[in-house]
Amino acid sequence: MSERIDVERFQDTGLRKVWSVSEFSKRYRLQREEEQRLLKLLGSFATEQELLMNASRAPRFR
Repeated sequence: MSERIDVERFQDTGLRKVWSVSEFSKRYRLQREEEQRLLKLLGSFATEQELLMNASRAPRFR
């Protein structure tokens, strides 16, 4: 049996947000090669902190 969990109740407990690597790549506009590197490094899912610390984006110059 499953039950609904109130997320706001757990925010102060130190739980971290878990992202799908492909969803994270789309949101932060990472290149396909970078997405593949993150998938090899972290797997299909990782915490937001892990993804932010390991992702690298090409600089956008004007």
